[in-house]
Amino acid sequence: MTVAREDHTATLLPNGKVLIVGGIGISGPGSKGTIASAELYDPDGGTFAATGSMSVARSEHTATLLSNGKVLVVGGSAVSDFLASAELYDPSDGTFEATGSMAAAREQHTATLLPNGKVLIAGGLENSDILAGAELYDPAAGTFSHSGSMTEVRFFHTATLLPNGKVLIAGGWGNGGILASAELYDPTAGTFSHSRSMTAARWQYTATLLGRGEVLIAGGWGSNATLGGAELYDPVAGTFNATGGMSEERFSHTAALLPNGKVLVAGGSGYIGTTASVDLYDPAAGTFTATDSMTVARIWQTATLLPNGKMLIAGGDFGNVPLASAELYE
Repeated sequence: MTVAREDHTATLLPNGKVLIVGGIGISGPGSKGTIASAELYDPDGGTFAATGSMSVARSEHTATLLSNGKVLVVGGSAVSDFLASAELYDPSDGTFEATGSMAAAREQHTATLLPNGKVLIAGGLENSDILAGAELYDPAAGTFSHSGSMTEVRFFHTATLLPNGKVLIAGGWGNGGILASAELYDPTAGTFSHSRSMTAARWQYTATLLGRGEVLIAGGWGSNATLGGAELYDPVAGTFNATGGMSEERFSHTAALLPNGKVLVAGGSGYIGTTASVDLYDPAAGTFTATDSMTVARIWQTATLLPNGKMLIAGGDFGNVPLASAELYE
């Protein structure tokens, strides 16, 4: 990449390019800082090129591709400031512009594009306060509005849009520590309701929607250890059930669905520290198998499936140093 970065976002654009935004970079010898820059990855040329920068440096934010082709960047933090602001990236001219602000500043929240085109922003952290509140962004009006509250406060959780249009929110960190609880958001009613809990409390894990509608929950940090176990959420039964375990414990990794229906789980950190190892989950067999390792061990990277079927792994951190390197999984 043009800039070393971790805790950034990567968004596949309608034109096939990948928008890389913000994160934490190198601000000086031996020091790190939040950055505002953005860049585009071109799969045709295999190159990165700078594009317009945000008006505010931010990390731990979210980036969501809207139905109109623009990318909504929300919240995050800059140095010690938690952000309520949001910006829109326009691929047609490569610029960011301000849009409405949230009622609450937050980082480590989730952002989910709903079937009606609105974006659900849920939970997160504001200073020392863990949030339960949720807001809806309306692209037509460019505004945020309150949309109820989760059944409990949480950050570093996951939010997955299910085939039935509801959103599964699970895990994370709450007032009592690491959570196993889960809940469902109903966009029609605008309400949150309790769901059955996961088989294990976890945060900094991944949640991946599978082709048959189930959600694969993998890894994370548990009550007192890094986790190698995984489980499946069944939206029909509303239950979580254990599935095969990974070849290695890991948290703050990436997981992405491949065209063949398998899930690529890469990097993160475990008992041995930051790892380059990669697992493939096969939904048909319910098992993980180790596959070729990354060229670089990394944590807090991004993984983006490209139109050509390859997976772009970009940036991250190794040894507390942000990385500029990127690689492709074929």
